[in-house]
Amino acid sequence: MYRTTRSPMMQPLVNSGMGMAPFFKVNSHLTEHISAHSKMRFRTGPDEAGGTDVLHYESCASLCLRLYCRLISSLLPWFWSPQVTVFEQEHFQGKCLEFTSECCNIQECGLDNIRSIRVESGAWVGFEHHDFQGQQFILERGEYPHWDAYSGSLSYHVERLMSLRPIYCAAHQSSRMIIFERENFMGRSVEICDDYPSLQGMGWMMPEVGSMHVQCGAFVCYQYPGYRGQQYIMECERHSGDYQHWRNWGSHCQTPQIQSIRRIQH
Repeated sequence: MYRTTRSPMMQPLVNSGMGMAPFFKVNSHLTEHISAHSKMRFRTGPDEAGGTDVLHYESCASLCLRLYCRLISSLLPWFWSPQVTVFEQEHFQGKCLEFTSECCNIQECGLDNIRSIRVESGAWVGFEHHDFQGQQFILERGEYPHWDAYSGSLSYHVERLMSLRPIYCAAHQSSRMIIFERENFMGRSVEICDDYPSLQGMGWMMPEVGSMHVQCGAFVCYQYPGYRGQQYIMECERHSGDYQHWRNWGSHCQTPQIQSIRRIQH
């Protein structure tokens, strides 16, 4: 039985209002002046030519949102505990184990493989290999009786899940992310705060995404429209929410192609 979820009505993409991510040339006096007067947070990256460093800014509102999300995610373990039960055979048969925290190698816990999963609480991400490597699979509350139930119609058929961990920062209603046309937060940018089964259908004219900045919560990005293909989990707690290059998306990533995105259900 497949798990089904309902999402609110889709909203159009919200353009950030900037055709290109704003930047300032690196200058110590200018940096001190801007930091002191505009109260903005900066992160450094190369300019479009790939040579000179530039300073991308993050507004006070964005910074406050990021800090708020981190505070909430740090407090959540005190009020609830993520819980998942994994089974060695399909349809919840065979030897089983229950986890409330990460497991970097399921074989060290006595299981040969994970072939069915029951998520009792929280959101989890499973990995094809040990030590959180390889293909990623989002696991939200519900039952997954076999590999097809959580694989996202992955063409690369691998019925193997060897490690998993909880996603503490998942915050469905307040999730917010900015996607950029090119690497290092350059080019056209669009803010994402809803679920989009087709980015191109909602106004993003390219089949690829160059870089991402997760301000709050967590998202799962898919290679193809309709939430299909390879999955990439983007979290505000990983890389400080900054994914400057598509190779930061995961050890399994071979292409910057992203065509659908949705928020992760807590």
